[in-house]
Amino acid sequence: MFSQRIVGFFVLGLTLLLAASPARAEPVVGQPAPAFSGAAAEGGTLNLADLRGKTVILEWTNHECPFVRKHYESGNIPKVQKQAASQGVVWLQVISSGPGKEGFVDAATAKKLNQERGATPANVVFDPSGTIGKLYAATNTPQLFIIDPKGVLLYKGGIDSIPSADQDDIATAENYISSALKELAAGKPISKAVTKPYGCTVKYAG
Repeated sequence: MFSQRIVGFFVLGLTLLLAASPARAEPVVGQPAPAFSGAAAEGGTLNLADLRGKTVILEWTNHECPFVRKHYESGNIPKVQKQAASQGVVWLQVISSGPGKEGFVDAATAKKLNQERGATPANVVFDPSGTIGKLYAATNTPQLFIIDPKGVLLYKGGIDSIPSADQDDIATAENYISSALKELAAGKPISKAVTKPYGCTVKYAG
């Protein structure tokens, strides 16, 4: 009886400890986007805070992922990147692949890949430790976030509405990012501010 009581107290204590442990919260639309800094492909360190006053799009990417290849080889993401640039939006690719993991690249390779694919992000941010990815609870490639000029998160989710690696699906899918950009240009709120991302899992270190 005594031993059972001790075990009961232990289980209760462990349960309370786990309940009290803070979980890593996902970023919330309508709240400030998590601040970060990281090494940039164009050199130096890129700080999100330095982009205050501009709309920013973060795109988690992995060039080896078939879902990412779908949207680059078809020209879909490069097209939306140009749409964003025409509106003065800063588009940042974020690579959270850890060293030795699928999608891990150096700055020269990242720039070469974008040149070959006709991609025109404003910059590429490297996150080999996964710190930035975990701040944003990034789970997939591609996965995107839109941040307004005041640093508030406006959108988080997928690139479009059809979760497949088939390029033929692009024509009939709703492109959430393109739609969001059109709404922002018209001074409207983003109607679908949270969507489900799809694609490959982010290849975090460890």
